[in-house]
Amino acid sequence: MNIEFIDKNLEDILADVELIPVVNKDFEHPLVANSKDLLEELSFSGEQEEIILLTDSKKLFVGVDELSSKYVRPAIATAIRYLINKGFKSIKMPLLLSHEKCTATARALAEGLILGSYKYDRYKSKAKKPTLKDIYISSSEYNGKKADKDAVKRAIKKGIETAKSVNFTRDIVNTPPDDFYPKIMARVAKDVAKSEGLEYNILTKKEIKEENMNALLAVAKASSHSPRVIHLAYKPKNPKAVVSIIGKGLTYDSGGLSLKPSDYMVTMKADKSGGAAVIGIMQLISRLGLDVEVHGFIGAVENMIGGNAYKPDDVLRAKNGTTIEVRNTDAEGRLVLADVLCYAQEKVKSDYIIDMATLTGACVVGLGHYTIGVMGNNDSLIEEMIYAGNVSSNEMSAKLPFNRYLKKSLKSNIADICNISNTRYGGAITAGLFLDTFIEEDNKDKWIHLDIAGPAFVEHEWGENPYGASGAGVRIVTRFIEKLVGAKH
Repeated sequence: MNIEFIDKNLEDILADVELIPVVNKDFEHPLVANSKDLLEELSFSGEQEEIILLTDSKKLFVGVDELSSKYVRPAIATAIRYLINKGFKSIKMPLLLSHEKCTATARALAEGLILGSYKYDRYKSKAKKPTLKDIYISSSEYNGKKADKDAVKRAIKKGIETAKSVNFTRDIVNTPPDDFYPKIMARVAKDVAKSEGLEYNILTKKEIKEENMNALLAVAKASSHSPRVIHLAYKPKNPKAVVSIIGKGLTYDSGGLSLKPSDYMVTMKADKSGGAAVIGIMQLISRLGLDVEVHGFIGAVENMIGGNAYKPDDVLRAKNGTTIEVRNTDAEGRLVLADVLCYAQEKVKSDYIIDMATLTGACVVGLGHYTIGVMGNNDSLIEEMIYAGNVSSNEMSAKLPFNRYLKKSLKSNIADICNISNTRYGGAITAGLFLDTFIEEDNKDKWIHLDIAGPAFVEHEWGENPYGASGAGVRIVTRFIEKLVGAKH
């Protein structure tokens, strides 16, 4: 699908259908006014993401509550999702700007077009190919604002690259576990590194043993697929900051001997979402050419059952020497991350450390399907990440606060720490506090933990997201990094 910004008035562009955002609910806008009576007769109110296609005039109207990126992105995605299989080959639409000096909505528009057109049909024997080929964005701005056309082009290009990396991440997450195990994850990461000019290093089981990553190895014991630890690095000249991103790459999680109920095992291909997001972010950072050094680390593991599986009551020794009492083998992601966090801190001295994981069902209970839980020790850093989510990228996020009383619930009588809390409450926070144990003292204020369990994989469409994988983490972390180096929209 080709997206093109054209320096022409909207009426001078030829296309099969016209996509018209409806921001002014009184229908007095010039693009809407001629259809006002018919829209009212058809009970179209122009509410957010409401759509209606007038087949005679070949115009599709979509409601946008206000001209800001968090409303534009899902509205445009909803419209394109509707149009993509309607037989149209081309679409034209006006440029959307919230302010003549701000191109955030132009970027969001491009993101919405590509994110909304995503469909995972690789395993469909008779997948329907969309007819839509071309989308033309007119330089005629919806509300008549005059924009810097070069800045708009840059914003649209960034939006396209961002959405492509999100969709690439979605593909990884959606791939079934029999076709995507640790060795494959390492191969995909290596392919991205080669295509994007990144440095890479991939540890096999033998090398992981040499690194004393015993917690990670315990989780991997019962699988026929040996684990991998992946390190990708983007190193521009004169970087303004150094960032390490760590992702949980559980290519499948059965729960181990603490076996999940069958209903809960379905969708566990999505437990690799954090690791998949790391690959997507590394691809995107390189394509955006940001002046920041970024390192991506992934613990790629499969958690299965068998006679040699790790057990509740085992005591594991992590890479940093901390001993862990295992009381539930389904609390495995934190064990993998514990070792990879230690490894990442040993290998790279970073200004910021971010981990991403589908870590807890408790986060979904607390925040719902659509929201990322943000945790850490530095309140100002947490607020910056939440801003990158809620305002810049529309990846909704909320703070889950640490406290010293919940930390006590991880106490073990026979080891340094237990891998689960002694209370059923506050599970997302206690998981974050467990990870905090493996953050070096000098790095406590540099670290942020993102629990993406809610939005990473949802079994219905929502906003700009399809059924299945959303690519959670790619946009929020990239926008956070962009802000660090003062990148424009």
